[in-house]
Amino acid sequence: MEGNPEAQAELARLGIRQVPAVSIGDRALHGWNPGGYAKLLGVAYGPAEKLPPAALGARLDELLACGQRLTARIPTDQMGWKMPTRDRSLGDLAFHMFRVGLTFADAMDMDGLPEGWFRDKIPADMAHGAAVVRYGALVRGRLQGWFEGASPREFERDVKTYYGPQPAHDFLERSTWHVAQHLRQLHVLLTELGIDPGEPMPLPLFAKLPLPEAIW
Repeated sequence: MEGNPEAQAELARLGIRQVPAVSIGDRALHGWNPGGYAKLLGVAYGPAEKLPPAALGARLDELLACGQRLTARIPTDQMGWKMPTRDRSLGDLAFHMFRVGLTFADAMDMDGLPEGWFRDKIPADMAHGAAVVRYGALVRGRLQGWFEGASPREFERDVKTYYGPQPAHDFLERSTWHVAQHLRQLHVLLTELGIDPGEPMPLPLFAKLPLPEAIW
């Protein structure tokens, strides 16, 4: 969407300011809702079995740990590099990956996910990759503490988000694959820039997550 202003304008015309969303003609559906998307498109849909919450929490932590190691490989003079088609630097992408992870615990505790959280840019005092890695460690600590204190009933309620109420289990799955998607992107960008990622793409961590086929 960042590189497609026409699509952004079309969603705005339909009253939708932020993805995820699907539109057909003058009909649109906002939010992560695969069943609703299938109904809008007129296709059959059978939801895949989700990993249980404990497994998703562990997977999220592993993905963020990989993100820390990958972020540590970014040279300081490359933190501000941007793709020609996107207004997001390498530093912004790394910071955003951890911010997405943090939004799960924050939204669960505050019973709300504001649209603006996903628009946060890397703070000025995180110009070095090491600072973002430390932020990632804080995020992982916050999440680990949250999961240690969470009862099974936490995942049976709905969470208010800017794209509508979401079952907590679904929201956790979405947060996990959202982090995984940005980890994929960061890995690809470092490779394309000739920066050694230090380890192969962690494909086993993507298993059983509903990741989109496309990297972008």
